[in-house]
Amino acid sequence: MRTFVIGDIHGDLDALHTLVGKLPLIAGEDTIVFLGDYLDRGPKSRQVIELVRSLDADVHCEVVCLRGNHEDAWLKVIDEGWDGFLLPPQNGCLASMRSYTGGPVPEPNEAPRRDEIPLLLRGGFLPPEHVAWMRSLPYFYENEHAIYVHAGLIEVDGVFVHPNDAKDLHALLWTRTKRFFRDYSGKRVVVGHTVTELLPDDLSSYTPEDPTDMWAGPSVVAIDTGAGKGGFLSCVELPGMVVYESRDS
Repeated sequence: MRTFVIGDIHGDLDALHTLVGKLPLIAGEDTIVFLGDYLDRGPKSRQVIELVRSLDADVHCEVVCLRGNHEDAWLKVIDEGWDGFLLPPQNGCLASMRSYTGGPVPEPNEAPRRDEIPLLLRGGFLPPEHVAWMRSLPYFYENEHAIYVHAGLIEVDGVFVHPNDAKDLHALLWTRTKRFFRDYSGKRVVVGHTVTELLPDDLSSYTPEDPTDMWAGPSVVAIDTGAGKGGFLSCVELPGMVVYESRDS
């Protein structure tokens, strides 16, 4: 009863194919958990979502797809509009749109063309079935091995509370505090969202000499290793803490 946890993909279809190809044979009693952020930045967001949505039929085991802050942001774009998320080039929204419309992969810091802006501003290029899928994504998952959530747990009165007790579930997708990685203790929590290079390598028990690697503290494991933005994609297998990477070892 293994659980394979895969970090933020961000449109990097090649990394996802490579990583899945390195995993051992998946059994029916295993579980695959994706931590969210399937789209933006990388060149093939649409293709990543299509692969992830169909993966359970291919591997014949339970596949859990969590919501990331980028899926959460796109739903806000669709429902309310959010130019502040869409327009900064570093968020990679133009790359997502062009993966659906067939346009060229954006250059770094490239702005959308004038004719692309109306479609981008309300997410009008996203197929209804992809929007419905994003709305269906849960905010967290838990099994006997760990709690899985995109960004981290929320602190209330000095205590990091279980996701069931979080008053604002959206905060589970956006939080980024060093205190969580330094001070949380309890049942293991596996997260993405914060690229491992930004975390305190002196507290990592997993190859601290290489800060680009997966990060592992006493109770928190972080596996966003920068796929879609110049890094690679990581997976950790629980309970054995076996690590798989899309990069060449």
